[in-house]
Amino acid sequence: MFDERIHKVLWAVVESYIINPDPVGSRFVTKKYAFNLSSATIRNIMADLEDMGFLHQPHTSAGRVPTDKAYRLYVDYLTQKEGTPDATLMDEIIKRLENIRTDINALLRETSRALSTFSHYLGVALPPNPNNTTLKGINLFKYKERQVMIVLITDEGIVKNKVIQLDPDLTQHDLDRISGYLNSEFAGQTLDEIRSSVLREMHQDKALCDTLISRAIRICREALSFDSGDVFISGFHEVLGLPDFTDIQRIKEISKAIEDKHLIIKLLDMLPQSEGVRVLIGSENPASEMKKLSMVLSSYREGDRPVGTIGIIGPTRMDYMKVITIVDTTAKFITKILSER
Repeated sequence: MFDERIHKVLWAVVESYIINPDPVGSRFVTKKYAFNLSSATIRNIMADLEDMGFLHQPHTSAGRVPTDKAYRLYVDYLTQKEGTPDATLMDEIIKRLENIRTDINALLRETSRALSTFSHYLGVALPPNPNNTTLKGINLFKYKERQVMIVLITDEGIVKNKVIQLDPDLTQHDLDRISGYLNSEFAGQTLDEIRSSVLREMHQDKALCDTLISRAIRICREALSFDSGDVFISGFHEVLGLPDFTDIQRIKEISKAIEDKHLIIKLLDMLPQSEGVRVLIGSENPASEMKKLSMVLSSYREGDRPVGTIGIIGPTRMDYMKVITIVDTTAKFITKILSER
């Protein structure tokens, strides 16, 4: 697509702007980078790059800044290039998360903080979607006359509590029998698989001779109606300290986008969970509130199943190489922890 000269000039502008958010001029590129090209030649190349949609001139006579199209080309190159892992960074991330591996919620909360600390952007960690998690056990406890407390535990370490209404004639002994049946019947299946089984059983309800089994199916159906959960977000003040967000209107925009956790959950849920790091740059974000931000995301897995997402959100002028390394390293470490359970 480009000859070597154009490629070098574009890279110079992108990397210079990532380091310092001031429009980049041809004289700056000439002095900083030894391209053996005159300032006039570089100026012409930058004008051509602007015509092709890779650079933008915010003001007349000012330098140029990269567009989302330029960042996309830059990121695609980085993700195809075989980089050397930052061993020191990997050790620091693992050391920070190692001691809380047994509590998934505490682990993900600290993960969001670590992602923000190491990147200086916004760290995000979405807990495993209950529908994709595997049932380890379910316990039922008599709560009040007509209420039962359900405690659901997954193999990933998620604990969910819920109170439901039930017939007052059910004793704790009945509840123990019901939970024993549910555990023997469904343990080791994902909640989505259990839900499908329960729906099939509901259609065959008349064929269930044991009243307790019939009640067990109904309890299980109610137990599986948990919400998707929360999202852990850290680093709001880190982001507001960046020179990209000195404008009051931009601060309001990013504040609104970040504080709306439901928006971020919805956005992360609607993205396909594929292996490896995904980068969404500015206008590529499906949510209009995120069009001026970039997201670097990765699924963490249990075995072959993606169960949740972590990521970093920042300005389009982010240090993509560093951020991709941080997200990739952290996702692989969480995957390792879940695989050892």
